[in-house]
Amino acid sequence: MQKVLVLIFCLALPMTALGQGTVKGVVRDATGLVVSGAAISVQTASGVEQHAVTGPDGRFELARGIPSGAKLVVRAGGFAEKTQAIAESSSEIEVVLQPARLLESVTVTPTRTEQRLGDVAASTHVIDQEEIRHSPAVMADDVLRTVPTFSLFRRTSSLSAHPSAQGVSLRSIGPSGVSRSLVLIDGVPFNEPFSGWVYWSRIPLESVDRIELIDGASSSIWGNYALGGVINVVTTRPKPRTVEFRSQAGTRDTWKADFFGSQTFGKLGVSLEGSFFDTGGFEQVIAEERGPIDTKARVNYENVAFKADYSPSDRISTFLRLGYFREERDNAKVTTFAPTTPEANDTLWKAFSAGVRTALPDQSDLQASVFLDFSRFDSNFLAVPTPRSVARVSTIQHVPTDAVGGLVQWSKAISTKYLVSAGTDFRHIKGATEEQGMNPTNGLTVATVRDGRGTQISSGTFVQVQYLPIPKLSLTASGRADHWRNYNAHYIETTVATGLPAARNLGDLADKDETVFNPKFAALYHVTDKVTAWGSIGTGFRAPTLNELYRNFSVGQLLTLGNAALGPERLRGGELGVSVAPTDDLSVRGTWFDNRMKDPIATITLTPNTLAQRQNIGRTRIRGFQTDVEYRFGQQWRAAAGYVLNDAKITENPSDTSLVGKFLQQVPKNRGSLSVSYINPRLADVTMSALFVGHQFDDDQNVKAKTGEEPGLPAYGVVDLSVLRALGRNLDVFVTVQNMFDKEYWVQLQPTTIAAPRLVNVGLRVRWSGR
Repeated sequence: MQKVLVLIFCLALPMTALGQGTVKGVVRDATGLVVSGAAISVQTASGVEQHAVTGPDGRFELARGIPSGAKLVVRAGGFAEKTQAIAESSSEIEVVLQPARLLESVTVTPTRTEQRLGDVAASTHVIDQEEIRHSPAVMADDVLRTVPTFSLFRRTSSLSAHPSAQGVSLRSIGPSGVSRSLVLIDGVPFNEPFSGWVYWSRIPLESVDRIELIDGASSSIWGNYALGGVINVVTTRPKPRTVEFRSQAGTRDTWKADFFGSQTFGKLGVSLEGSFFDTGGFEQVIAEERGPIDTKARVNYENVAFKADYSPSDRISTFLRLGYFREERDNAKVTTFAPTTPEANDTLWKAFSAGVRTALPDQSDLQASVFLDFSRFDSNFLAVPTPRSVARVSTIQHVPTDAVGGLVQWSKAISTKYLVSAGTDFRHIKGATEEQGMNPTNGLTVATVRDGRGTQISSGTFVQVQYLPIPKLSLTASGRADHWRNYNAHYIETTVATGLPAARNLGDLADKDETVFNPKFAALYHVTDKVTAWGSIGTGFRAPTLNELYRNFSVGQLLTLGNAALGPERLRGGELGVSVAPTDDLSVRGTWFDNRMKDPIATITLTPNTLAQRQNIGRTRIRGFQTDVEYRFGQQWRAAAGYVLNDAKITENPSDTSLVGKFLQQVPKNRGSLSVSYINPRLADVTMSALFVGHQFDDDQNVKAKTGEEPGLPAYGVVDLSVLRALGRNLDVFVTVQNMFDKEYWVQLQPTTIAAPRLVNVGLRVRWSGR
């Protein structure tokens, strides 16, 4: 990787000398602030001639010799694409971008290249900065719930959920604590490397520019984890003399602060962002099942990141990001044996990433980046019988993980009809789960010691070709070969009293590896300027995480075992969609999808209520229909609604045929959302949103039930509210209410736990900015 980066910088050095005979320019938004990171291209009748990217100061340079009739095309996330003619006498060009209207927003995640949202042959959603600003959400995952295809493993927010319940699923493809979707931050993998789950508290909402979501298999270009889709969190780039601070406090002793500060120094831009949160928490078990062991679920975290962007010339840009994250959670129960111990977990995560992007002499684009993660996760679990009057520590865990990865991507426009992209990436993960199994009497002494560990390497190479035979038709073909290897692994379990191997001791484990190829084909056709149809078919895969292979966990009395024999999951799926935009302010989309998984990993019951294990089961099928509508009327009103109908069942399972026909656990058949916003700076900005989630099952057998109730978790609906008032140019005050009607809804059974109650916050947002 070092050789690759050195080569890129060497290629880029001659380009920094473009001082004479150049056309210079600057890109600004409608308020006059500069826009960094905008993609600049010069288009002529023969195709794309030149590329550039604006630096932290919003400036770019183009070489002379631009033919007459050439056009300058500027694309930046959150803005409408801007095209303007280049006058032959131009020496200084100013481009002013306007906020994107519906389907005009630029997104990079679906194809790894800049495209208008209305030109992407996939079900794609973009949540922009204004939506985030007006959202009543405290955590990032609560913002994403406005998209009905998004869900966490359990139907609660990261405000109260154990990290192992925060795995993300799109379209309910294999929901579990481990994610079936790849999450990125500025294009760098964000999933926890050992387990695959996502720390949503690591995302400081105040510095997010937009969030891009892509439903459906995306392994053909993104590889592992992208089996069910991709979520890319794009953060705000450094701006001149900018400070933004948001603080809020509310019920249940809740307090949160977010900040973002940045400055530019010529071609260098730097920023510092962070988020701090603390809450007194709330009870998780319903009142009639609650016992003396039950306390309150609490979370405290701090997250800080430093970023630097440097663009020595119009053709090269670099970035560096450093991150620090610490989180402590109290999981709402305590032992009854002295000294009393709460069930808790804490995480420490340090991250580093850096990269470079350059336009090569042949006008192609080359990007490269490296990233490192160092995380430590500590947790304990309590065994709790029924009734909930006694509790003891059952397991204590320490999970250290080190990971390193990198990627290189090249793309080139060949005439106006072809865009070719190719790339390679890798990730090396080394992790362990060091466990102490406590004695079953009082949980005060160690009975067994377990050590499960391994090293995992995944690497892949992809090629993608986009072809536009006619202006209305876009065809995309992509394919990716991935190699997954697990080695230096063992699972050792020892009985402390005798020093001998325990019953589940496996010793050294054989190395495992597999190579897979995932193709995808997509087409998009603009039937008219108001109607667009698209379709795609492709495959995906996900290798088991070290967490699934080796780590055990408990929920109440139920112990779930890891499984060192797990193999990768495979998916074959497709979608057909249509988008209708009768006006610039109205968009209606509908998508039919069908996904079929082979060897999905699921939690299978071995002994009811006491023992389960992760296993590859036969096959599942997840199919359904989704639709969303967005309408902006007048200058002040905006309404959006979404709905997904999901039929997710086990279709084959040779090891236990009784599961065939069962619904996948934690998948509701119906899910919908609605939001209405009134934006009036003279009065107030008001946003009201509602979420509806249908009935779903809590276990693989579809039988778990609360005493006297039907099996499964009942449907529920909640309403949230946000009211914001601007007091001058630099100050906003706001009130937010989550779960406004204090709806009590169940998250899981045995015991019956509930999600967060009504949470009211009052706060202010202060911002200063200068040109």
